[in-house]
Amino acid sequence: MDPRRRQIASIRAGLAIATGLAALVLPLAANAYVTDVATLILIYVMLGLGLNIVVGYAGLLDLGYAAFFAIGAYSSAILTVHHHMSYWLTIPVAACLTTVSGAIIGAPTLRMRSDYLAIVTLGFGEIVRITATNLSFSGGPDGVWGIPRPSIGPVTLSGSAALYYLGLAFAAAVLMLAHNAARSRLGRAWRAVREDEIAARAAGINTVSAKLKAYMLGALLGGVAGSFFAVKLTAIDPTSFTFVQSVNILMVVILGGMGSLPGVVLGAVVIVGLPEVLRAFQTVRMLAFGVGLILLMLLRPQGLWPSRMGTLGRHAAAPASGRPEPTSQAAASG
Repeated sequence: MDPRRRQIASIRAGLAIATGLAALVLPLAANAYVTDVATLILIYVMLGLGLNIVVGYAGLLDLGYAAFFAIGAYSSAILTVHHHMSYWLTIPVAACLTTVSGAIIGAPTLRMRSDYLAIVTLGFGEIVRITATNLSFSGGPDGVWGIPRPSIGPVTLSGSAALYYLGLAFAAAVLMLAHNAARSRLGRAWRAVREDEIAARAAGINTVSAKLKAYMLGALLGGVAGSFFAVKLTAIDPTSFTFVQSVNILMVVILGGMGSLPGVVLGAVVIVGLPEVLRAFQTVRMLAFGVGLILLMLLRPQGLWPSRMGTLGRHAAAPASGRPEPTSQAAASG
């Protein structure tokens, strides 16, 4: 590794350590309001990491990701309220239900591309929301209320700081899972499908299977985030899982940088934190937020923290002299 890359790697490691330390001490230095906002940011980090696998790694446009968020939240809410199940037991149930839902909707539709796939996922998101609104066991339009807080033995995690640390543990676990998946053999297959599906298929990659696995893993992470969201608020209803919610999660991924794990974290901070910072300007808050997003996209169209995965090979393959590479025909004849 050359000195410049070593320096960049050390800077990134230092930023990661500083961010982790700041996250650990935040509840000790901030009030309950700031801690609650930080907990909401952690929920969006989990959602963004899940959607990043689908959109950033596999290149699948999903406009109904809030459906998996809703399935995870309603699973934990219904099981804890109506069946008095421990919250910790509802997490694997929510993860399994969202994974199966991802497989059911993904298997027949992931052969579609671009806008066709986007329309299907949008319809799936609306189906889940309307179903939750009209079913009696999900509480209908009123949703599910009185969701108990999680507890560890005799200790109930009810304070802002306790719920923040629980969300931080979930977000850290999801981040490690996404990091390992991105650098696995399956992660390389996802990037190949994203760059050129025809070339990936010609290289022997089962593109449908790779896309389905990305969709299922993204659905699982969305379900885990929804499960935590339910116990954090203690009450949920269908208005929390609209199309606007799916767009907000997609904005986290695009604004941060598609395929970039630090970018997702930074995008969640901007999407959730910036409206709160502008809350003092109530009359023009959302206008200023929209203008800020437009300016950010104009100045950084690749995202605030773009992904570097896949660029190293292209830089290494470029000739040192700076001259253009020979065409395949010239290379073959040479």
